[in-house]
Amino acid sequence: MYDLAVFWEWLAFAVRWVHVITAMAWIGSSFYFIALDLGLRKSDDLPEGAHGEEWQVHGGGFYHIRKYLVAPAAMPEHLTWFKWESYSTWLSGAALLMVVYWAGAELFLIDPNVAELAAWQGILISAGSLTVGWIVYDFLCKSKLGEHPTVLMLLLFCLLVVMAWGYTQVFTGRAALLHLGAFTATIMTANVFLIIMPNQRIVVADLQAGRTPDAKYGKIAKLRSTHNNYLTLPVIFLMLSNHYPLAFATEYNWIIASLVFLMGVTIRHYFNSLHANKGNPTWTWIVTTIIFIVIMWLSTAPLRQDPIEQAEARPLTGVELVFAQAVGFDDVESIVMGRCSMCHAREPFWDGILWAPRGVYLDTRADIARAARQIYIQAGVTQAMPPANVSYMSEEERALIVEWYRGVTEEQPLILAHSH
Repeated sequence: MYDLAVFWEWLAFAVRWVHVITAMAWIGSSFYFIALDLGLRKSDDLPEGAHGEEWQVHGGGFYHIRKYLVAPAAMPEHLTWFKWESYSTWLSGAALLMVVYWAGAELFLIDPNVAELAAWQGILISAGSLTVGWIVYDFLCKSKLGEHPTVLMLLLFCLLVVMAWGYTQVFTGRAALLHLGAFTATIMTANVFLIIMPNQRIVVADLQAGRTPDAKYGKIAKLRSTHNNYLTLPVIFLMLSNHYPLAFATEYNWIIASLVFLMGVTIRHYFNSLHANKGNPTWTWIVTTIIFIVIMWLSTAPLRQDPIEQAEARPLTGVELVFAQAVGFDDVESIVMGRCSMCHAREPFWDGILWAPRGVYLDTRADIARAARQIYIQAGVTQAMPPANVSYMSEEERALIVEWYRGVTEEQPLILAHSH
């Protein structure tokens, strides 16, 4: 049964790999079409209904591209739809959320010092928030505010700030920022699946039936596409943030996340202006740099409470108690305290380490029991930790870690369902 832990680790790796690949495809095509759309040129020989054209060269060949604001006079025989990149990115991201944060809720999703939640409660909040977020956003877009894009964008930013704060009140800092990214990505993919693609299908159906398509469908799709354009970079930041405690393990992590959305706007405004030949707004880089400096400053702000006092005050519960009471735990605790806790501590004392890597703490019994599977994989099955074996963990010590973990999971197989 212990091999299930290894299988789960590889499953997470495989799903993450798929997610990264599909995200590259989606973001790449999105950036390409935004640049293409903004770079279109007028010419005297454009056919009726064409808005602009552009010549491009790539891979030794030339490409001649034309855009129709509504649709061409007749339906082309070959039409390529760009949709699966978005769908695949969201589906693989949802799968990764389930594998890492739902299955590993007690380690990565829930922090008893933030909110006393059962795993199932955290999962319901996780899934429900993504759904509610889309409903609220879609309502705002379909209201009269849709006629005022700037006001709508400001309201969307306020919604994201509220969600950033809200997530930090129920989840770990790491999960909070990750969920804000998932919240935003859900809006982006739902825009494609529920708005942009259906509107394009209506236009295609009108063409096939010989009707003149209504221009309003293109206008609606354009609004949602513009939102997606400005939200892309912040989503990437939030998805990467779980590797950097300075982003998620601070008191003001929700403010950091909110400021990242402003950086996304300034960066995209620069490139959008450049592609549209509307000047070279270098001021955006100055603003972006200032915002980033503020983020760096906020990342060093003190925590609301002494994290060591919080950890010592929290009793062992659930799966933690099982691992902490198992045969061999005392040996493992001694090994981890001597080989790992100098970095994975609330106050690291290893030179150059200011924050526990990935926000994983291993300086109390509860911490060690809670991170049982990660310790087993990182320092037992593999030699990933300590990095370069800087603290000289011996093979005998690694064997003791393996024996302890396998002893628990072989004796109580159901523990595996809760220790991921």
